[in-house]
Amino acid sequence: MRTEEFLAAIATGLWRWDNAAGTVTLDAEAARLLGLPAEPGSYREAAVRSRFHPVDWNEIYGVVNLAVAEGTLAEARLRIVDERGRVLRTVRSRSKPVVPEEHGSENYVLIGTLQEVAEPQLGSSGPHTPITGDWRRSREAFLLDAGRALAEARSTEEVLRVAASLSMPGFSPDGLAVFGSAGERLTIIGHHGQSTGDEDAFTDMPLETDYPAAEVVRTGRAIYLPSPEEYRRRYPATWPLARRFGRQSWAYLPLVSSGRTMGAWMAGFQHPVGFSPDERAVLSTVARMLAQALARAGVAETERELSLGLQRSMMPTLGPDIPGMTVAARYVPTGGGLQVGGDWYDMIPLPNGRIALVIGDVQGHDVRAAGLMGQLRIALRAYASEGHRPDAVLSRASRFLSGLTDAYEGVEGDDEPSAPRFATCLYAEVDPATGTLDIARAGHPDPVVVSADGTAVIRQTAGGLPLGIETDSDYPTTRVVLEPGETIMLCTDGLIETGGHDMATGWTRLRPVLEKPTEDLERMADALVQAVHGPTSHYTTGPLADRREDDIAVLVLRRESAPARATPPRRSVLTIAQAEPERISVARQLVRELLHDWKDPEQVDSAVLMVSEMATNVLVHTDGDALTVAEVSGERGERRLRVEVADASDELPHKRRPGEMASSGRGLVLMEMLADAWGVDPRGEGKSIWFELYESAEPGEF
Repeated sequence: MRTEEFLAAIATGLWRWDNAAGTVTLDAEAARLLGLPAEPGSYREAAVRSRFHPVDWNEIYGVVNLAVAEGTLAEARLRIVDERGRVLRTVRSRSKPVVPEEHGSENYVLIGTLQEVAEPQLGSSGPHTPITGDWRRSREAFLLDAGRALAEARSTEEVLRVAASLSMPGFSPDGLAVFGSAGERLTIIGHHGQSTGDEDAFTDMPLETDYPAAEVVRTGRAIYLPSPEEYRRRYPATWPLARRFGRQSWAYLPLVSSGRTMGAWMAGFQHPVGFSPDERAVLSTVARMLAQALARAGVAETERELSLGLQRSMMPTLGPDIPGMTVAARYVPTGGGLQVGGDWYDMIPLPNGRIALVIGDVQGHDVRAAGLMGQLRIALRAYASEGHRPDAVLSRASRFLSGLTDAYEGVEGDDEPSAPRFATCLYAEVDPATGTLDIARAGHPDPVVVSADGTAVIRQTAGGLPLGIETDSDYPTTRVVLEPGETIMLCTDGLIETGGHDMATGWTRLRPVLEKPTEDLERMADALVQAVHGPTSHYTTGPLADRREDDIAVLVLRRESAPARATPPRRSVLTIAQAEPERISVARQLVRELLHDWKDPEQVDSAVLMVSEMATNVLVHTDGDALTVAEVSGERGERRLRVEVADASDELPHKRRPGEMASSGRGLVLMEMLADAWGVDPRGEGKSIWFELYESAEPGEF
């Protein structure tokens, strides 16, 4: 059987298109497929061109010109139409352009085949050729998977890892390299399929080098090299660099993002690849997706580096070391995409040899909040370094922030001026020698004191308005004494209220973490953050519907333990001023916190009642302040509570027998009935009234 008869039997025709002469020679099968008389013949180019759909003609014209330029096969699908423009059939063309020496480079002879493609009818699943059926569906599925994987990559390293794992349908590369440009030189962003160090010869290569990747970056046009001979012919200077990898075909494609060529992508193949139009389409699509993924990853990495740099500059490392104390801190930005917010902490050496601990929260989680935070932190450091007391430092900082927010008004928008911002803050001046902390608070959560035996108590302190609310605000100072082995925890409200919690339920969540025994303060700080953001936090969600997350700052300070004793006591001290009778409720709460694990709840109620009565008597019957000291000592189950209330008056109380209608005079009677022991001790200046309760005693046993 002759070749023509064999091709006709499989519905494949031959054609020869002479571009210079403007003629097309067809065998009988090719003529039939084009809708011409089914016999061999030679036709004018216009007669054959009229048989192609106009859109398809434009496609094949571009494909052929590209094949001529690169010396590769031209492949396309073409719709054949009749004189009325109706589609008769679809054919697949595969041809090789040959450029005769006498015609010049702009003319060619196209020699190839035509084969009918079976198209499915509406409502049926007709047969498919491999190129239009299964392969095309595989290509589409591959591109969908590749696009999804590259879209999810968040870093350059991850993008390169995804690109290396792509398995292209039918012609997967065994190696790839991604090139970038820096100035007038070529750089290697990443590679796969080569050994470490193989990229050295291509690193820092001038863009004028006769190398495919450099040419792609210069021109923005893809280069396909189907054979080693083609590579050696077109790039003889750099062929020795590529020869040692033993590959058979190469594709170099531009990486274009936002209309700019940002680099080149090299795909190398161990097997010969003809780079048909379908294969080029796949490679071009992957190159576009790869360029977009690299551009996104570059922007994300730049933003990440910017935010980390801003965070590092705004969140100083703790230091210097505090003699006799250890300190740990954590900052977790959760409110904004730039990983910075309005929360901060600071540690400031003071001129008097003491150390100031500062923690605060500027309203908001945006860049403006971070900017205000940075300026406020600098102002606080300046005021503290001048030697001002805690109340004066916060007063000056409030005036400073009020001026800043006034200056910001109207900056963010022409139509809507920006609202003033405020900040909460807690400033503590620490004396390492005595363990005292003088605390001034501006609308900030109270600190928590953890005693040496692990009991955590919210230490209520006097406070004023948040910074920036009023130009002139007062911030009273509260003194807290840390005994050896005790710890104080300062935090922003994000640690308490994150996860839908309010102040009460958030404290309930944190208390077991603080009371868990640990010698490592860094581990305690980590555990506090994990309680809010760790896996177990999902099972302790709060009651609030609004669950917007907040930034977190936490600062933990511990006074080093004295020589070990059997069980260190719990101790709390509180001053109640004549002008602040409402602080009697604070004293009651402190006693309840100290006795949270006391054996008998009735004794706890009795202690609270007696403390309230003793403090009230001082404020009513004297002109001075009341100093309340509560201490729990002994082993669990056999502990002793001793509460003393001291004042500066020399007048001693007397037990009376008030009548039924009397409104006073029952204080000592109550103590005699409820306390296990009580008494009045004169002092050099004033007196002290005290009572004791014993945990081992049964209710009503005296």
